[in-house]
Amino acid sequence: MSSQMQALKTRLGTISDLAGASELAAWDQQTKMPPNGGKARAEMLGTLASLRHGAFTDDETGRLLEAAAAELDGADGRGGPDPDSDDVRLIEVTRRRWEKSRRVPTELEGELARASSEGQEAWVAARAASDFKSFAPYLERILKLTRRYVDCHLGHDGFQCAYDVLIDDYEPGIRTARVAELFSELKGELVPMIARLGQATPVDDTLLSAHFATEGQRTLARETVTLMGFDEQGWRMDDTVHPFAIRIAAGDVRITNRWDESYWPMSLYGAMHECGHGLYEAGVAPELRRLPTGSPESLGMHESQSRLWENMVGRGRAFCTLLAPRVGELAGGDLAGLDADQLYRAINRVKPTFIRVEADEATYGLHIILRFELEQEMVEGRLAIADLPEAWNAKFKDSFGIEVTDDADGVLQDVHWSGGMMGYFPTYALGNLIAGQLWERAQAEISGLDDQLAAGELVELREWLRRRVHRHGAKFETEELLEREGGGPISVAPFVRYLKAKLSDVYGVDLGD
Repeated sequence: MSSQMQALKTRLGTISDLAGASELAAWDQQTKMPPNGGKARAEMLGTLASLRHGAFTDDETGRLLEAAAAELDGADGRGGPDPDSDDVRLIEVTRRRWEKSRRVPTELEGELARASSEGQEAWVAARAASDFKSFAPYLERILKLTRRYVDCHLGHDGFQCAYDVLIDDYEPGIRTARVAELFSELKGELVPMIARLGQATPVDDTLLSAHFATEGQRTLARETVTLMGFDEQGWRMDDTVHPFAIRIAAGDVRITNRWDESYWPMSLYGAMHECGHGLYEAGVAPELRRLPTGSPESLGMHESQSRLWENMVGRGRAFCTLLAPRVGELAGGDLAGLDADQLYRAINRVKPTFIRVEADEATYGLHIILRFELEQEMVEGRLAIADLPEAWNAKFKDSFGIEVTDDADGVLQDVHWSGGMMGYFPTYALGNLIAGQLWERAQAEISGLDDQLAAGELVELREWLRRRVHRHGAKFETEELLEREGGGPISVAPFVRYLKAKLSDVYGVDLGD
C-alpha cells in the first residue's frame, strides 16, 4: 500500500472512531441514559459532530485524497488500477462526501446535532402526552437548521430542489423526481389492490391481539434473531421507545425493540427487522472497516435487508410453519396450539392502521408516500409547522379512510423528524422495492429455499445476501449494485408480483400477475 493511501486511511480511521463514539452516545440516550442527562448529552453530541466534521472537511483530508489518488494512478503501468478495487472506490466515495461536507460550516453541523438530541428528548415527552404543540418549537428549530443545510448545497451536484439535497444524504445519487415516479407507479398498484381486498372475505386476525406475556415475547424474539445470525459475543438487544439498529464498531452491533402484551407481533417482527439491519452492518468486508466504504451508505438498500427478513421470510408461509408452534408454546392461553395457516393468514391481513411500523405490506407504502409529500411541503415552506397535524390528518383520511384522533397515533408516531432526519422516509418504500428484486433472485438461485426456511435453516440465505450485498459496504451506489447483483435498476414490478402472489394466497382471490 502506498504511503499516501496509508496516511489517508489512518486519518479516515480516526474520523470513523469519532463517529463510533457519537453512535454510542446516541444509542445510550435512547436506551440507558437517565432523563436528566438529556441537556448534557445534546452538548456532547454537538461537540463530537463538530470535531468529526472539522477533521473530515479539513484541507489535509483533501490533500491526502489527491496524493493517494495520484499514487494509485501511477502504481500500475498497464493503464491504471482496477476501477472496482477497494482503494479506487474509497477515493471516489470519500471525495464525494468530502466535497459535499465542505459546503457545510462546522458550527452548523454541531447545531444540527444538538438540536436533534434535544428534539429527541422533547419528542419522547410529547409522544407520551400526545401533545404536538409542546414539540412544535423543537421541530421549528430543526427545520430552520435543515433549510440552512439545504442552502449550502443548492446549485451543486445537479440538485434540482431542496428535497434532492436531503434524500441524497440517505440514498446517494437518487433524486426527488425519480422517487416520485416510482411512488406514483407503486401507489397506482397498491390502491386498487387494497380496494379489491377490502371486498374479499375478511381474514380473522384476532390472534394478533391475544395476550402474550412480555417474557415469552423476549424468548421468541431472541430465539428468532439467533437463527438469523444474532451472536451474543458481538450483539446486544435492548429496549427503547422507537426501535433501531446501529453498529458502534467491528464486533459491536446493537439492536433495540419494544414490547406490547396486547399486540405481540410488533416485538417479533420488529426484532427481525432490526436484526436484518444488523446483519448488513456486520456483513461488510473486514478490510473496509473504519473507512467511509465500510458502512453501508444506501438506506434504501439497508431497508431492503430488514424488510426482506421481516416480511418475505418472517411473514412467509414457510417460516410460519416454524413460528406457529413456538408461539403457541410460549404464549399459551388463546394462542396455545396455534396453527401455521392461521398465523400466516392473520399476519398478512390487509387492514389500514394508524401506525406505520404495524402496517401490513400493502398499506405500508401509502404511509411512506404520505410522509414523503409532507416533508417536501415543510422543507419548501409550503406547510407551516403549526399546520402539520391538520395536514397529516387530512392526508391520512384521504389515503386510509380513517380519522386520526390523537397526535401520538398521527404526526408524533415516528422519531425521524425529532432527530433531524428529513429525507429518510422514502428509503423505507424504496427498500421494499429493492427487497422484491433481491427476493425474486434469491428464490431463483437458492435451491429448496422454502424448505430451509420452514426448518429454521437461515444460513444459506444470510450468506447469499452477504455475498450479493453486505460485503460491498458503500463501494457502489444502489442502482449500480442492483445492476451487478440483483437485476437493477430499482423497479416496482418484482415487489408487486411478490405481493399479489402472497395476498392472492392469503385471501383466496385472484389479484392477477
